[in-house]
Amino acid sequence: MLSITSLSAGYAAAPDVIKNIHIDVKEAEMVSIIGPNGAGKSTILRSIFGFTRVSSGSILFYGEECIGLKPQGIVRKGIGYVPQGRSVFPSMTVRENLEMGAFTLSNRVDVEHGFSSVYSQFPILFKKRNIMTRNLSGGEQQMVALGRALMLHPKLLLLDEPSIGLSPKITQEVFEKCRDICRSGTAILMVEQNAHMALEYSNRGYVLELGENRLEGSASSLLHDKKVAELYLGKSM
Repeated sequence: MLSITSLSAGYAAAPDVIKNIHIDVKEAEMVSIIGPNGAGKSTILRSIFGFTRVSSGSILFYGEECIGLKPQGIVRKGIGYVPQGRSVFPSMTVRENLEMGAFTLSNRVDVEHGFSSVYSQFPILFKKRNIMTRNLSGGEQQMVALGRALMLHPKLLLLDEPSIGLSPKITQEVFEKCRDICRSGTAILMVEQNAHMALEYSNRGYVLELGENRLEGSASSLLHDKKVAELYLGKSM
């Protein structure tokens, strides 16, 4: 599905945040990218979505190159993106926020189908569809952000730190929703600081350090890797 090869990218002031990155995502699987702060994890997602300066490498989605496309072109290919920080529109209702995710749809029937699909996955959003998002809890706002990205039925969902600022209980609920999304057919590539939780729910994982691949493997193997446990999971084995 997604194949990132030899990717180097960054920004005007820091052109080489990531270097020679290799990542693959298969259909209907959840893949996590973990590592210390500043490792370049979020830059990978931003590169896929067309927000960085790519100096070399390739980002293929179903065999088609994504580098050079603007974000709206990436969306049309079937990739959704939930940035860090629950970027909802606080003065808009839940329904209005969700509708913003269907901006490429001109057929009202397709928009309503998107609503139905999102409400079936997040029943709480149907209950609160007419409430301003500023009046929602942090976990509910994260679900709005997820739901908005799902309005177009993406084949791949990019998630940047979905647990940030959430309590452990709500974090678990969000990860369970992510697992349900995968089971419904949408693959997920996730950047997450809560490495242990991310690997518990993922199929595979990649460990980044200083902008480069350090380790990769099944989520289970990384969870039980002594080096990963000591450096990234906060425990020794």
